Amino acid sequence: MESHVPAFADADDIAMVERLIAAHGGRGALLPVLHAVQDAFGYIDEAVIPLIASGLNLTRAEVHGVVSFYHDFRSAPAGRHVVKLCRAESCQARGAAALEVAAVERLGVKMGSTRADGQVTLEPVYCLGLCATGPNALVDGAPVARLDAAGLDAIAARVAA
Repeated sequence: MESHVPAFADADDIAMVERLIAAHGGRGALLPVLHAVQDAFGYIDEAVIPLIASGLNLTRAEVHGVVSFYHDFRSAPAGRHVVKLCRAESCQARGAAALEVAAVERLGVKMGSTRADGQVTLEPVYCLGLCATGPNALVDGAPVARLDAAGLDAIAARVAA
């Protein structure tokens, strides 16, 4: 596991998390609070889980369970570029597994990880809703349909820049 400096190391960051909880507080506020924290800091540091739990009158286990269940929540900072490859059945039927192997090689990062230089994060996603045009990817939030070897080369060149 790569080390990182905790985002919630000082009083200003703790105060910001408390403001986010207050702004989104109330019944059913956990997901909005988690999204707000991730938007503000880029990820949800383990150190913020007790703050959120206390602020929303939840257990740390409940908060951790939600953070670990949803793939879009990060426990560490993402790379400068984020490449998500679809692993849903439709994309798999169209060759996504081979593209995943090639992506790991071309991008120089394991699936579910961020490259040591912080340039790219490669993640699985379990359906982008573009099933008729697979295999598919999401590159820095933009969908890429009908992904093939040439498209993967273009993605690798783009994230290397």
